[in-house]
Amino acid sequence: MAQQEFTDAIALLKADHRKVEALFEQFENARGNDRKLGLAEQICNELKIHAQIEEEIFYPAFRGKIEDGTLDEAYVEHDGAKVLINDIMANGGGDEFFEAKVKVLSEEITHHVHEEEMRGEGMFAQCRETDVDLVALRDQMWARKQELMAKAENGGLPPAKLATLQLQAA
Repeated sequence: MAQQEFTDAIALLKADHRKVEALFEQFENARGNDRKLGLAEQICNELKIHAQIEEEIFYPAFRGKIEDGTLDEAYVEHDGAKVLINDIMANGGGDEFFEAKVKVLSEEITHHVHEEEMRGEGMFAQCRETDVDLVALRDQMWARKQELMAKAENGGLPPAKLATLQLQAA
């Protein structure tokens, strides 16, 4: 099974991080509006899927097991990125600030990834100190990711929903 290439849930998320970093680099070096639009769409879809599996599966598994503030900040950071993602997807290359929005999204994601991956006190380090089965979590996340990727390929994902609004309504 393909998910076994990732040792655990954290390895799966880190692989997503590296993929999106590479896509942002390709965007930065791309020439031509069509190429940039295609890369921006790919970046946005990857981020929507990644955020959704984190918010549906990963983050809830650690609520009460790691610092609440760490999780709360992650949800808020996701929401900031989702506002840009939705704007980029809705307006595309016709927006005079298109490239600036992708650049700011890249900067926000770089910060978020640092917060998760920071040695010692980052979210992933905190998660490794818990009793959560990271392999079982990987399997759940991989299955959900496959569903979302199929949805993206068959007509696209809906706009990203803000997590903090969903959490407040619950």
